[in-house]
Parts: sequence; C-alpha cells; structure tokens
Amino acid sequence: MITKYTIFFIFFMISLLFSYVHSQTPSDSCNSVLTLQTPLPFETASLTCVAILWGSHNFILRYAQASSNVWNYLLSAPNTNAYVGIGFSPDGNMVGSSAVVGWVGSDGTSNVQKYYLGGKSSNLVKIEPPGQGLQVNSSSVVVQSNRIYVAFQLRSDSPSTRLIYAVGPIGRLPVGPNFQLAQHDDMISTALDYTTGQFQSQINPESSLMRSHGLLNMLGWAILMPIGVMIARYMRKWDPIWFYSHATIQSLGFILGLIGIITGLVLENRLSASVNKHKGIGIAILTLGCLQVIAVLVRPNKTSEVRKYWNWYHHGVGRVLILLAVINVFYGIHLANGGSDWNTGFAFVLVVFFVISLILELRRVFKE
Repeated sequence: MITKYTIFFIFFMISLLFSYVHSQTPSDSCNSVLTLQTPLPFETASLTCVAILWGSHNFILRYAQASSNVWNYLLSAPNTNAYVGIGFSPDGNMVGSSAVVGWVGSDGTSNVQKYYLGGKSSNLVKIEPPGQGLQVNSSSVVVQSNRIYVAFQLRSDSPSTRLIYAVGPIGRLPVGPNFQLAQHDDMISTALDYTTGQFQSQINPESSLMRSHGLLNMLGWAILMPIGVMIARYMRKWDPIWFYSHATIQSLGFILGLIGIITGLVLENRLSASVNKHKGIGIAILTLGCLQVIAVLVRPNKTSEVRKYWNWYHHGVGRVLILLAVINVFYGIHLANGGSDWNTGFAFVLVVFFVISLILELRRVFKE
C-alpha cells in the first residue's frame, strides 16, 4: 500500500537525484548556449567552440574570424584562483611564443596581460610591449558560475595554428607592477584546424618526467627503504631469509632512488628550474645511500669487536636517510604543486608504516 510518506520519500529522492545531476553538469560546454551577464567586446553567437580537455582541466576555446585581419577569441576555464592563458606558438613549443593571460585578483580586479615566453623559468617570461608580438585590440575577463572567461581580439591575417594552454598554481596570482607569472601548474600544446575546429593535443612531456621523478624517489627512498628496515628489525627469527630479503629490498630501493635522482637532474635542466634546496637534499640522500653500500662491502664479521660500532653507524645512517627522504618527498610535492591528493596518499602510507612498526615493536618488547 502506497502511503503519503512513501510518495514524499520518492519525491525527496528524485529531488536529491536532480540536484546531484545538476551539480555535476558543467556550467559551460560546447553543447550549451553561452549566456554571459557581462557584455564582451564582441558577440559570441557565431563563435566556433572547441573543448580542450586534459587531466582535470576543462578549457573551452571559442573563436571566429571577424574580418580579414581580426579574430575573436574567448577562452573559458574553471576559476580556481589561478591564472589561465593561451599562447600562439610558431612550432608548438613554449619558448618563443606569445601568450594572452587572464586572471581575477583577490580584490575582484580583472586583468589581461600579453607575455613573451622567452624561456621556461619565470624570470624569462615578461610582459610583451604593445607594438611587438601579438597585436591585441581589446580584451576583458568575466567570472561567472565558477568559471573564468578571457576574451580578446587579435589582429592577424593568419593566426598560428599551434596553440598552447596553461593554468597557473592555485593562489599565486601575478601582482603589479611587473605582473610576474609563477611557473604554470600544467600546460598542453595543440594544433588547431580553424576551418573544422578539430585539434590534436600533445601533453607536456615534462609532466610525465616529473611524475616519474616523484614516484621513483618516493618508492625507492621513502617506501622500500623503510620496509627493508622493518624486515631487518622485526623478522630476524627467520634467518637467513630476513637478511636476503632486507638486502634485496634495500638494493632495489637504492636503484630506483638513483634513477629518480637522475631523472630529477634531467628535469631541472629541461625546465631551467631553481630547486637548489630540493636538489641539495636529494644529493645528500644519494650520498648516504652510497655510504651504506660501501659499509655493506666492508662489513666486519659478527665476532669482530668493531661490529657493534658498525651496527650503530649502519642503523644511524639508514634512519637519517629515510628521514631526509620523507622530508624531500613532501617538499617535492610542494614544488610540483601536487596538491592534497599526493600529500594525503603519501601520508597515509607513512601512517600505515608507523602503526605496523608500533604493533611489532610492542610485541618485541613484551616478548623480551
């Protein structure tokens, strides 16, 4: 029997489902009619729409040729309190390109600036003089429904088909008078066919290298090394299995960590990044790792009088290495703008290690 409470419950669940679906529907898409409350320098009804999707970003580019030498562009992106930009490149690379970058300051002030991308470090990205590079007629920025819209008119007979897009780090907006751009959080290079609206994308190759660098060092120095230490401390009753397991895991951790540091040096060279503290800690970790390898090669016999001093050295250096590795992984996540997901995931692994070690340590103490 259907009661009024059942009907109420059904309508309640339908309303919740509708609210969820509505909340998940993008506020802007190429399948919807664009309606902005703030007028732009040009009308938007005739613009061709292209969805530029990569990672978690949802960039939408609209464009149209207004006259023989004037093009209208409207770039839409999630408003994450970061700058967004579109660059016009001669070859698809960042260096040598000119870009239009827009953002809204903490005081609500809208800003659009034109930059010349002279290099991959922030000090080589500078505001482009009006008479050089891109010839921008008019521009404006609109924020609506948690999205930012950067509109501008470009004077060009044939604009570049190689377009690059970038999003800045959250909370690090440019400030006057120089409006220096912080290093972008992510970027993508595309080739656009203006006639059909089709594009081909190429993810920034440095992004995958950066991810590999972080994962290799995290796994090698900060995950496998602690596991090897736990085996050596708590699994000694299974002799000699514990020793071979300990040696194998530590060797694997050292190899992965070494490869991770090499990728970091390559990455630093490609990005021309200034990460001296991160690099210095990494070199210190590698040095301690090499000292551990040397110590194993000259390990004295168990009956030797100096064996206990060797143990103190081996255990102490190992603990310092792991501590520095944990600090540097968190610092690396910060430098790469990895966000809360990476920090939370790595912290969760450390908490699991701590809980397991605490349980095993208590068992070890009580047994003694």
